[in-house]
Amino acid sequence: MANPWRGEVALVVDGVRYSAKLTLGALVELEAALDEPSLVALVERFEGNRFSSRDVLALLGAGLRGGGAEVSERALARADIEGGPMEAARIAAELLARAFVVPE
Repeated sequence: MANPWRGEVALVVDGVRYSAKLTLGALVELEAALDEPSLVALVERFEGNRFSSRDVLALLGAGLRGGGAEVSERALARADIEGGPMEAARIAAELLARAFVVPE
């Protein structure tokens, strides 16, 4: 079960439920992979709805690895994400938000 107080978000990939979270290492990975100068710029991209499917895939991959799963972005790109692309984008945005905001 995902614990929002730890920044975790539930994600079902190929029928397997994972707890994804953005650790500091995962955030460093994201900055490099998405060629952003800062995390603030990445957050602004999502807040302004200027994100791409590549951004979503990178966020989910980093979150899964931050949660302890050994999943490559290549494998994730071919996987079935429960809820489809819209749910994947929602989860990616939630991962980013939980990395910086305490749940209500």
